[in-house]
Amino acid sequence: MDSHGFNFLITTGLVLVLLFSVNIVPNQLVRAKTTPCYFPAIFNFGDSNSDTGGLSAAFGQVGSPSGESYFGGPAGRYSDGRLVIDFIAESLRLPYLSAYLDAVGSNFSYGANFATAGSTIRPQNTTLHQSGFSPFSLNVQFYQFNDFHHRSQIFRTKGGIFKGLLPNAEEFSHALYTFDIGQNDLTAGYLLNMSTDQVRAYVPDVLDQFKTVVKDIYDQGGRYFWIHNTGPVGCLPYVMDRLPITAGQVDKAGCSSPFNQVAQYFNRGLKEAVVQLRKDLHLAAITYVDVYAVKYALISQAKRHGFEHPLRACCGHGGKYNYNMHVGCGGKIKVKGKDVLLGKACKDPSVMINWDGVHFTQAANKWVFDQIVDGSFSDPPIPLKMACHRQ
Repeated sequence: MDSHGFNFLITTGLVLVLLFSVNIVPNQLVRAKTTPCYFPAIFNFGDSNSDTGGLSAAFGQVGSPSGESYFGGPAGRYSDGRLVIDFIAESLRLPYLSAYLDAVGSNFSYGANFATAGSTIRPQNTTLHQSGFSPFSLNVQFYQFNDFHHRSQIFRTKGGIFKGLLPNAEEFSHALYTFDIGQNDLTAGYLLNMSTDQVRAYVPDVLDQFKTVVKDIYDQGGRYFWIHNTGPVGCLPYVMDRLPITAGQVDKAGCSSPFNQVAQYFNRGLKEAVVQLRKDLHLAAITYVDVYAVKYALISQAKRHGFEHPLRACCGHGGKYNYNMHVGCGGKIKVKGKDVLLGKACKDPSVMINWDGVHFTQAANKWVFDQIVDGSFSDPPIPLKMACHRQ
């Protein structure tokens, strides 16, 4: 073979190699980006929107008729049934999360739930009985996670029952870390008679504390984060009933505009915090989920989506919104020495959005989940099952 023929073969070979590289490598990358994630566990942090039994374990079980639509009775949830976090677990084919604080019947092999009703991001200087806010603020939830992370591995090495009830070390770095918290930080200020400007003024500090916890979890190996923003608090009966506003401050959906505007201000800050976290945590995949938009769409267009009386509680007693802070859902009064139930549940919770003046019904939670699971309200716009992929 002469030199010209040899050079032709070499050149042809190089071209084929380059073509192969151009066509195959991107395809491999595309496949990697479109391969569903494997999440062996979920670790959840939050408030009553995702509490599966934490506050009940610490301060006494949430009473009947909570849980009636799915669990057949109280199940530690402030709803008639399942929460969004339950539907997330179902979607990932995982069992419902056991509350970290619940010592009875819990299985933590698929994760743990550190959320408790009434929790805030920023610690409150009040007791539960004084204000209704949980002592298990987000920093405390992280302390619990930190303790669980380390001690679970010590006990797992003992084998036996511990091995079957606790996650292995690798699952902490492959787990999905979910957050739904911040609502109580906003209402806490108002319930202390702060002005809107005063509430807005402390939001940056709240968000700084949120970022600190996410970074701390990252430092322990957490890589995949699914973060819900806060909902339209100005559409909740307990806010509208307890915090009066003028007629001009009521929007077209019947909600309180000032409180929703503060929630939107918080959410803008939270989204900016997520952007900064992505820059700081190079190996993390962080998904920001606009739950506010979903919940407001449901409330403002309730009939279109098959729901009724969007601003009334299903379970409660009296008043414009079927909400009474003194006699709540399941509440009783004494009449001639006998307990009489006043806080009764409505006949059909499946057509109601609000359960007890504060929390959503199972039907509303399912509707919310169905909107967010495919990534339509996420940044980046990726579905839940793809939340391990960095964009």
